[in-house]
Amino acid sequence: MAKTVADVMTANPATLDVDQPVSAAARLMKSEDAGAVIVTEDGRMRGIVTDRDIAIRVVAEDKGPDTPVREAYSGDVETVGPDTSIEQVVQLMRSRAIRRVPVVENNRPVGIVSIGDLAIERDSGSALADISSAEGNR
Repeated sequence: MAKTVADVMTANPATLDVDQPVSAAARLMKSEDAGAVIVTEDGRMRGIVTDRDIAIRVVAEDKGPDTPVREAYSGDVETVGPDTSIEQVVQLMRSRAIRRVPVVENNRPVGIVSIGDLAIERDSGSALADISSAEGNR
């Protein structure tokens, strides 16, 4: 069984600069089969933008696909380091009711861990683990 976040995270996560349009974020999510992209500025993590953020903060507000990611992303994001224990990240996700946590070193993204990653690791026979390990809908 894995001991740290580094054992279960998706390494080299999809990233996008804050000034890029949300359409670029959506295309990146599609190509990476991911529901979130880490937002950076000068290579440093600033936050995360999810497919839901785009739906709620852009589409539902009648903003267009050229809207900069800086208008859609969440900047107040919990992060962990790759050496964080699985137990610690599980507790963090539970206490904050979050689905994904960026993994950073020196404020630079090195990975992302999701509830699906943790389900695969801790309860491989669960429905969430099955769904998370299945091929995506492209």
